[in-house]
Amino acid sequence: MNERIDAPWIPRWIPDAGHALRLAGVHFDAVRMREPLAERVASELLRCTDFDAGPIVTESTGDQNMYFLLPPQTGVAYAWPPGVRVLTRSHGGMAYVGVPALTGITWPLGWRSVPSAGVPFVDGELLWGTVGQLNARL
Repeated sequence: MNERIDAPWIPRWIPDAGHALRLAGVHFDAVRMREPLAERVASELLRCTDFDAGPIVTESTGDQNMYFLLPPQTGVAYAWPPGVRVLTRSHGGMAYVGVPALTGITWPLGWRSVPSAGVPFVDGELLWGTVGQLNARL
């Protein structure tokens, strides 16, 4: 049976198989960060949300970034520290983010945390506060 029919809350921007590029600022805003901050932030978000932090995409190659997906057009509301970049629609600029399917082979992308019916996006204010708190310790 088709999982999309059984789980209508799965966002349409998540592909059925493999992975796909999605336009940031339309489907979501993405806050991109690198290790070691990214893993610390993800772990803290998962801990304080009882492991329901919203969508966090990981890369297994290259810079091994993590992408914390926020509701569209909300990422620019926060002053992110150096090394943390918000990807959204901007004046003449476009950014695409790779999004893996929820199951199957999706390498080199994967999920650190998946969206849920109750938490379809990462909470921007919680992410911003967590980044500020942990970034100060580095």
